Amino acid sequence: MRGFRVFAAVLVILCLLIGVASAAETIKIGMLAPLTGFAAADGASALNSVKIAVDQVNGQGGVLGKKIQLVVYDDRADAKEAVALAYKLIEQDKISAFVAGSYSLPTRAVAPIFQEEKIPLVAAYAIHPDVTKAGEYCFRNGFLGTVEGKAAAYTAHKLLNAKTVALLTSDNDFGRTLVEGFKMYQAKYGRDMKIVYEQAYPFSEKDFKPYLSKIKEANPDLIFASGYYFQTGPLLKQARELGIKSKILGEEGADSPKLAEIAGEAAEGFYIVTNFDRDDPRPVVQNFLKEYRKRYKIEPDMVGASAYDAFMIIVDAMRKTKTYSNPTAIRMAISKTTNFDGLTGIIKGFTHIGEVVKPVQVQVVKNGLFRRFGVVDDPELIRP
Repeated sequence: MRGFRVFAAVLVILCLLIGVASAAETIKIGMLAPLTGFAAADGASALNSVKIAVDQVNGQGGVLGKKIQLVVYDDRADAKEAVALAYKLIEQDKISAFVAGSYSLPTRAVAPIFQEEKIPLVAAYAIHPDVTKAGEYCFRNGFLGTVEGKAAAYTAHKLLNAKTVALLTSDNDFGRTLVEGFKMYQAKYGRDMKIVYEQAYPFSEKDFKPYLSKIKEANPDLIFASGYYFQTGPLLKQARELGIKSKILGEEGADSPKLAEIAGEAAEGFYIVTNFDRDDPRPVVQNFLKEYRKRYKIEPDMVGASAYDAFMIIVDAMRKTKTYSNPTAIRMAISKTTNFDGLTGIIKGFTHIGEVVKPVQVQVVKNGLFRRFGVVDDPELIRP
């Protein structure tokens, strides 16, 4: 009996050692995304795209001879849920870096946690300024909301020649920050472009006709409709049902194949400023498009492309520093990123507060698909 106990104890120790050794064979990168709830389509896009990135990296031998293990949880776009999961990633999963694949509210909530723990965070598409204000370990690959708002105003003013504009926006961090940027441009560069109507609508709004009826009376050249695809899709449909002929401009929140499903023919001619150009001929873009369509039988979007880049920026930093266990070195390498060949464009670098510098893409819906319309690359507008 005693010999059996000794054997069992040795077996347990060996299993523990094997487990430790197995864990050491992988580099853990954490991720939160809204995989259920109202934002599930965006969460799926972010996760699916990062899975492609993980497979590509591991297929090329991984990083420093180790495979990447993606540890992902569903935050449901909820700040409280995200905070609890952030601590789980840090304390239980022992991640080396973090891809923030969720919306602004949960990302704002977890950024100070990763900052305090000195774990590099790269936000894929959350736009609120508080994300990078959390500290030097927090970066944003997507656009700061005010940058995208300024790009939207430039697009309305210079590319679409609007003289009168209506602002109809989601009443949350996302919508308010975009409108702030739009007004910043209008006040400085576009005083000949008059804002004739402005209204924020509740996040859960489904009936936009009362607002649109007033907009129809104002008869603006363009409507800047800032919101998510599940808001903008119905808005487009209802606007055209009311006979509104104004051009309609949105932003990256509407950059989803779901938009055309919801809006149908009303999506035709809809413009967006966004973080992804499907017509970019670079191999990194076209290979991703081909693989995504093959795997998931759906069109990729800005959310996925941004999450892919966030992951690859972290991997690139680990390779350059030849470490996955020194967060300070990884953070420094990310901060020194220059001319990174990303899906979302050539990333020129990050500012001292972790904000990305790269052109803003302008797309238009043609035959149900987003296609290239233009680009905003004026340094005065794209630099935070």
